[in-house]
Amino acid sequence: MIDLSHLAWPFFDDSHREFAATLDQWARQNLAKLSDHSDVDQTCRSLVQAMGHAGWLKTVVPAGYGGSSRQIDLRTLCLAREILAWHDGLADFAFAMQGLGSGSISLSAAMR
Repeated sequence: MIDLSHLAWPFFDDSHREFAATLDQWARQNLAKLSDHSDVDQTCRSLVQAMGHAGWLKTVVPAGYGGSSRQIDLRTLCLAREILAWHDGLADFAFAMQGLGSGSISLSAAMR
């Protein structure tokens, strides 16, 4: 089981602790059945689709574009990547690619 004891550190708040616990639970319940690495491309598509349906990809865009918070919260993104990577490296990769694609667009739109 993943050690989330560092969530007691002062720069994490209750929303981060709740996010981490909920994502960890979702990952334990879902990633094993989604992670057939024999077809990496299809597995990535399935992972992204499942993360999207579960709402986890809302963390990679601001609320103005359907995200879960007013601004992208880097602590939440780091927690998501840590938890996903602990459960399945390909899940972390698939999540990170969504953030790389949407992050620059979000930053550009915010500068207008």
